[in-house]
Formats: sequence, structure tokens, C-alpha cells
Amino acid sequence: MPKAKKIEELESLVYTLELELKKTKLVLAELAGKKSNEAVDFSLRAAGLNSESQAESGTIIEGVFDGQLMVGPDGKKYSVPANYASKSKLVEGDILKLTIARDGTFIFKQISPVERKRIVGYLVKDKEQDEFVVLAEEKVYKVLMASITYFKGEEGDEVVILAPKDSDSNWAAVENIIKKPNQKHNHTDEFDIIL
Repeated sequence: MPKAKKIEELESLVYTLELELKKTKLVLAELAGKKSNEAVDFSLRAAGLNSESQAESGTIIEGVFDGQLMVGPDGKKYSVPANYASKSKLVEGDILKLTIARDGTFIFKQISPVERKRIVGYLVKDKEQDEFVVLAEEKVYKVLMASITYFKGEEGDEVVILAPKDSDSNWAAVENIIKKPNQKHNHTDEFDIIL
């Protein structure tokens, strides 16, 4: 057996064992009456989906959106174009269908959105990461830069975001940005007032 094939089989086995261990821990926690406060485990959720299939259009894979990527049933991660995720307002936990066309083109389609809740927060610049985040309900949500750019968001703007209704999430989709009033325009300075 070629070395590359053996490595691939061992990686698949390790992934399967990790999934079984996660499932076992969830069952054990449930039996012990413990509730997990952790965010959704996308690899577990994706493992329950249909596996890869072939169609005339190409290879079809169902997976779970994790805020940036689609996690497939085999644990592989697929890059979701930021403009598609932003425009479609994808939220962590949404089920996607990826068609890999015969020419290698990736075509994503949202097939089962999770229930959402609207949250109003404020756009803040994370200086360490040099990226925008939304501060809402005493939590920090990561957002796609494509959404902030599209709405021409600036630090301090009010932001309406979408997050999963029934689970904790690190990422949110930007629904809209409400621009802060521009404090610099003082028109009385521009005109002489004659009495």
C-alpha cells in the first residue's frame, strides 16, 4: 500500500475516533445531568449529514458553516467566499451544499438555515487583531470584513447582527449598519449670521 494512501486512511481513522469520543462525552454529560455551555461542535453536526455524492454536475458535499468555513462530514474544511457568506447573511450552524463542478468551480448554496436572533451592538476595532468586531449583549462577535466594507462601517457605528437563536456563537452575520451621526459638521461656522 502506498505511503500517502496509508496516511490518508490513518487520518480518517483518527477523525472517526475523535468524533466517537466527542459523542461519548456528550452522552456521558447528558446522563450526569451536566449541560455544556460550549458553542456548537460543527464537526459533530457535519458528521450527521449526508456524505459526499456524485452527480452529473460534479461532487456534492453537505456541511455546516462555522462562521468562515464549511465543515464537511469527513472533517474537511472548505473556504466559503466571504462575499457569498456576507451577502447571504450566513450564520454559524447553517447547513450548506457545496457542488464541486467538474472544472473545479465551487458552488455553495444555503439549504437549511438555523433559527436566528437579531442583536444590536456597536462596531469596535480590535487593535491586536486589526479587525472589526461587534460588541453586543456583553459579548464580542467576530464579523466578516466583507460585510463591514459593503456597509462602509466605521468604529462606533451601531450594527444589527444575526446570531443563532438556540446556541452560543463566536461569529455573527451583519444585517445592517446604522451610521453614527457626523459630529464634525457645524454649519453655523460656515455662514455669517446677520441680525
